[in-house]
This record gives sequence, C-alpha cells and structure tokens, in this order.
Amino acid sequence: MFTLFKAKLQLKDLIPDDFIDIHSHLLPGIDDGAKNFDDTLRLTNALIGFGTAQLITTPHVIQHVWNNTTEDIDKNLNTTIQQLYNNQTTIPFKAAAEYLMDDQFVQLFQKNKLLTLKDNFVLVEMSYLNAPIQLYSILFDLQVAGYIPVLAHPERYLFYHNNFNEYEKLIKAGCLFQLNLLATVGYYGGGIMKIAEQLLKKDMYSFVGSDVHHDNHIAAFNQKVQFKDVTPLNEAIANNQFFKFE
Repeated sequence: MFTLFKAKLQLKDLIPDDFIDIHSHLLPGIDDGAKNFDDTLRLTNALIGFGTAQLITTPHVIQHVWNNTTEDIDKNLNTTIQQLYNNQTTIPFKAAAEYLMDDQFVQLFQKNKLLTLKDNFVLVEMSYLNAPIQLYSILFDLQVAGYIPVLAHPERYLFYHNNFNEYEKLIKAGCLFQLNLLATVGYYGGGIMKIAEQLLKKDMYSFVGSDVHHDNHIAAFNQKVQFKDVTPLNEAIANNQFFKFE
C-alpha cells in the first residue's frame, strides 16, 4: 500500500500574478531596507518576477532611529518612481509606512496624519523585545483617531509564543494581522514558522506581506513552504486584493 504525499511548493509558486504586496522596504536610503536605487530596482524587479502586480512599500517610522516624516517619504517615493520609469519598471508603486507603537506614537498620530495602506488601514509593529506597556491604550486611541491597525508579523513577537491567548486578545482589541510570507519557509526559525501555521489554521491572518529588505529575503522565495495545508495561506494571499489601488 502506497501513501501519496503532495510535494511542497516553493513560496514563489504560491504568489499569484495579481498579487499586491503591502509590506516592504524598497525606498532607497530611508531605513534598513534598500540602501540605494540599485537595490530598489533589483528588489522591485525580483518581486515583479514572482507575480507582484502592485507595491505598497512601507518604510519604518521609529522615533530617534528612522525619523521619517510623510514629506520625507513622499519625496523619496516620487524620485524613486521616476527612476524606476527611467529603467523601464512601471509597476504601480506607492508608499505607506510601518509605525512602531512606542511611547511617541500616540503623540505622532494625534498631531499628524498617518500614511496608510488604504483609507484608514495603518501598518503598525511592536518591539521584538516586548510589547509596549500601554499597548491596549495605544490601540484604543488609534482607533478613536479613526484608524484600523494592521499588525505586522505577529508571529515574530516571541513573547507571545507561550501565551497564545494574547493573539486572540489583540484581535478582539481591533487588530488585523499581517503574515510575513517568509515565515512559511522557516526563514525566521522553526518556532516562528510553527506559530504562523497555528495562526493561519485559526484564520487569524487578514493579509500577508513580503517584508522584503534585501537580497536574502528575495532568495528565500525559492525555498519550500513547510505547511501541510496551504489553503489558509492562499486565502490570506488573495485577501490582499482589498488594497488594489489602480
């Protein structure tokens, strides 16, 4: 008696031709992603090669580390789009931001309009060391200000791995979850991959993102997805159509 095993697919094989990537670091010299335009061009063309049809790139906004303003990001974006066009790369390309929820964040969004993925959907993250003490107060205030938080890579917050109920609490508090695609191939380690699979099985991810910073991230798309059932992953990938902008 033979048991048939379905061969695992490379991550790039799961990316549809109309994929909309909502999390990356492609603007040159603005954070820890692309260092210069040559990096931007190479990374962007690689994502296009996987099937990406539209890009919403998301430079970090971290007080005292990456003090990017809306004006800084918009200026960089406009220059980058022109340079891409000059190099025969014309993918629809826009910018939002990835905001660190720290003690400065509330003051930032109460004084300034945030750069959003679409409408009032804003990409946020936490420190990898620990959640902010006033996390739920921040999330509440953010929503009172009219925003919907999309939490980047919840699977990478190790301090939640032994307390899965915190993920459910975050969703009840109004967070939508965004999976980093590279977690599915074990790029960040087995523990993070396991949590990502559990969150997918429980239908807790709303969207996905590449979170591409550099060539190593691009190379990882050639690795095989380790999940037994990729149906929930395909559904999360398809949900990104919500952010179509042209």
